[in-house]
Amino acid sequence: MSNETFTTPGKIIAVHLNYRSRAEQRGRIPAQPSYFLKPSSSISATGEVLERPAGTELLAYEGEIALIIGERTRRVSPAEGWSRVSGVTAANDFGLYDLRAADKGSNVRSKGGDGFTPIGPGVIPSIDIDPAALRVRTWVNGALVQEDTTDTLLFPFGQLVADLSQLMTLEPGDMILTGTPAGSSVARPGDVVEVEVDAPTAPGAPTSGRLVTTITAGTEPFGDFGTKPSVDDLQRTEAWGSAEAAGLAAAAIPAAPQASAPAFQLTPELRERILSVGVATLSVQMRRRGYNDISIEGVAANKPGAKMVGRARTLRFVPFRPDLFESHGGGFNAQKRAFDTVNAGEVLVVDARGVRETGTVGDVLALRAQVRGAAGIVTDGGVRDFDIVASLDIPTFSQGPHPSVLGRRHVPWDADVTIACGGAAVQPGDVIVGDGDGVIVIPPALVVEVVDAAIVQEREEAFVAEMVAAGEPVDGLFPMNAAWKKRYLEWPGV
Repeated sequence: MSNETFTTPGKIIAVHLNYRSRAEQRGRIPAQPSYFLKPSSSISATGEVLERPAGTELLAYEGEIALIIGERTRRVSPAEGWSRVSGVTAANDFGLYDLRAADKGSNVRSKGGDGFTPIGPGVIPSIDIDPAALRVRTWVNGALVQEDTTDTLLFPFGQLVADLSQLMTLEPGDMILTGTPAGSSVARPGDVVEVEVDAPTAPGAPTSGRLVTTITAGTEPFGDFGTKPSVDDLQRTEAWGSAEAAGLAAAAIPAAPQASAPAFQLTPELRERILSVGVATLSVQMRRRGYNDISIEGVAANKPGAKMVGRARTLRFVPFRPDLFESHGGGFNAQKRAFDTVNAGEVLVVDARGVRETGTVGDVLALRAQVRGAAGIVTDGGVRDFDIVASLDIPTFSQGPHPSVLGRRHVPWDADVTIACGGAAVQPGDVIVGDGDGVIVIPPALVVEVVDAAIVQEREEAFVAEMVAAGEPVDGLFPMNAAWKKRYLEWPGV
């Protein structure tokens, strides 16, 4: 990485949609890249303060990788495009959804404000890195909110340079903002937004360093001589990333009149589609949508080859205390109620706080869940009577065997509440999927799109595997460049 004072670029060109995770979140996957311009006056440096204008509410951050053009470039091919890039750095493509209506699609006002394009602090020289092996991450107040890698791009960097150079001359110092992944949302006064670009697999793991921007509240109102800021629930939903994040009921979002959508159902057909793909693939798709903590850590199947899918029922234990165990541990307690009421097709998920030094389910309760038709059991604690439980048909995922009884460490407290299991939040009704790679949690609203995308991903990976088996090198194939994508689309498996 080199630290440098950036010269003011003659042009800043930004890509609308480029990461598959963001495109899928938006519900549209473009066939070709599209762009907009940002003024050079929008550039700012790390550590500077960005004012959210008075009278606005939807200032959104978008962590991105910025390409810096190194030499005069006109009419190059996609294969040559990357060679015209001198380096990359972090950028934050801030925008005001409050002014989108004023722009008529141009982004002049919504994206062009002073300080709306922080860049830096350092540059990673292009000669040191693989453009398909970069990572971009964004934090808000220290919490990671965006993370993706350039092997998921819809349009590789070389293609962007080539495409733009067909029409305009790119000059040294010009910048191309290459799109943001899923996870963009709203920043509010007082928030600190940080973006970093790095190449974690390159020698020395070069990094741009953290690009830091602090948001403050503006005090100068807009005048009456131009379009004033305005928002509606649709803009709020798009800015925040979802109606839920915006604090809106889904019904409040303007939409074309239509019949009420049915509640989510895990149908037999959908179960089969989920089971046709691996948990690892589903996990990738969830990460692309900004869900990085959906794996139930530390658990494994009680027998090889076990697969599981079902909607969550939950059970929560609290740490052992004699008086609490006396009041809640005996009789028809929460543990027994949960196992005695789990329904066909459901997965009972147990919050044992990651404590494996005692059993949290044994042979009798596991058998009861099986008889009731449950699809599986997940606990981030231990299992008693492990060999007998493993011999049952019902899949059980746990931290492994332990002979001690429940009361050694736990009090069965309540059921059918939001819990934490293996570091993942689980709500009743979430979809739980498990196989040899582990267990993940998928919110019902995401299931169909995640499974559809996972099926496409595994089909692409099957093509890559077939080509590698036929003797093809992985360079350009994994991930696929434009030429290989064309061959993939002609493959009989598509």
